[in-house]
Amino acid sequence: MKETSVLCLLFLISLLSCTTNQAGLTVSPSSSQFFEGDFVSLSCEEDDSSAGWTLRRNTSKQQRTQCGDVWGEGAGSSCNISYTDQYDSGVYWCESREGPISNMVNLTVTGGSVILQSPVLPVMEGDDVTLLCKTKTTPSNLPAAFYKDGSLIRKQPTGHMTIQHVSRSDEGLYKCDISGHGESPSSWITVTDKHTTTPPPTSTSPPVFTSITLLPSVSPPVLSVLSCVGSVCVVVLLVLLVLLVRRCVHRKPEADQEETGEDDIITHVMYSFIKSSTTASQTKQRR
Repeated sequence: MKETSVLCLLFLISLLSCTTNQAGLTVSPSSSQFFEGDFVSLSCEEDDSSAGWTLRRNTSKQQRTQCGDVWGEGAGSSCNISYTDQYDSGVYWCESREGPISNMVNLTVTGGSVILQSPVLPVMEGDDVTLLCKTKTTPSNLPAAFYKDGSLIRKQPTGHMTIQHVSRSDEGLYKCDISGHGESPSSWITVTDKHTTTPPPTSTSPPVFTSITLLPSVSPPVLSVLSCVGSVCVVVLLVLLVLLVRRCVHRKPEADQEETGEDDIITHVMYSFIKSSTTASQTKQRR
């Protein structure tokens, strides 16, 4: 009984002390679009370096490839792409050897002459966001038109547009156009609530890369699925915890009954022995 209780206690402690290591993927320069030939640095900001975080990506040509295998240069949780190519467009994330993954980032590399520099990570409600329509050649501060979900927002004489105090209604697909130079690819801007925390990473595999253009609009639902899977895992752990506690509690009365039964047998034997001894003594005295 004592050994069983110790095992139950150790298992409960292991469940309660179990934590999920997390990592956040950062991109430098902080942009979701790049020209061919640009330098890009990616890094996993780790809560626990012992988790062994590595960088992976999905592209239109390859799935779940790791930095240093067929793309990028680096070691551990950092990776550099010294000369970007259009084939580097895709979904990037950090993954630990224990299974969990970080936030996913969509990067687009274009062979054109115009890009839209926009936040690569989700923007918090109430913050100001600046978009820059940039050309590959100087000068880069040319007049530009900015679009959201295919509709013209405004034209700016210097190629900059600032959205003040962003809200959820500002979330969408953005692009820009510079007359005489061309149009940028589209990038999705995500707006999160101030009180919303980043969902814990789960072991769910990242989505398969299908299309550079359609990928941003798919990203938010994928994050919702990851959050739901994490919630289900928590519920399963709680159910297992309750069942284990009930089993440990039920074992104690059974053990007590067994010990009581053993005591009754010992008492009965002792009583029989004393009774037989007393009878034998009385018989001798009568003789």
